[in-house]
Amino acid sequence: MNPVIRWFHQLGSPPYFDRFSARWAPWCYLIALILLALGCWWALFVVPSDYQQSDSFRILYIHVPCAWMSMFVYALMALYAAIAMIWRIKLCEILAMACAPVGAAFTFVTLATGSIWGKPMWGTWWDWDPRLTTELILLFLYLGVIGLYHAIEDRRTAARSAGFLAIVGVALLPIIRYSVVWWNSLHQGQTISLFGESKLHESMVVPLWIMVFATKFWFAGSLLSRARADNLRREAGKDWVRQLVEPRP
Repeated sequence: MNPVIRWFHQLGSPPYFDRFSARWAPWCYLIALILLALGCWWALFVVPSDYQQSDSFRILYIHVPCAWMSMFVYALMALYAAIAMIWRIKLCEILAMACAPVGAAFTFVTLATGSIWGKPMWGTWWDWDPRLTTELILLFLYLGVIGLYHAIEDRRTAARSAGFLAIVGVALLPIIRYSVVWWNSLHQGQTISLFGESKLHESMVVPLWIMVFATKFWFAGSLLSRARADNLRREAGKDWVRQLVEPRP
């Protein structure tokens, strides 16, 4: 068997995943904290003020990475849910449900920082702008997945039901992405491009990418930690779990 395929098969084993997540989650958190500290310092003290927005623009170093993560995490959650429904892989159910609280947190931060930025730029904390409204709906979808998962007692049934809701909600992601193009919107258009030329000055781009990678590592650590906790709850009573909690002689 191919080593990569064998590794994925092993990762589906609850004891193996517990060891894997326990080992790598702290490293993900550590890397994320280092990158966050570096990115924040660079954004606050190295990058010059914007010629139009002055220092108000600095909030984008939190807002943009969190906005990207809010959609990325939802797409990943739906992917895990689809794999779990098609191939009945329990670990994917666990990972899908572990995505929801982290994605909801990123979405909330996106909305909060967007409101803080909007007050000096638009003169209001909130406007029923297409981008803002669809991002708010995304938060409600996350909360719906979380609520449905915890409303059903049987974990497998709960994960499948909540996963189905996550899959249906994927249709919202392209609407969020292209809302500023399809409708008349207060929200500014795309400033950062992954493959094309960005509208930001190159001196402003580096700390933004640092923050993007920081949020990725923070998400990875959170996902592994939450999935590990759910995995242990589901496997409670198994011998390998008892060996973890019982003191060694």
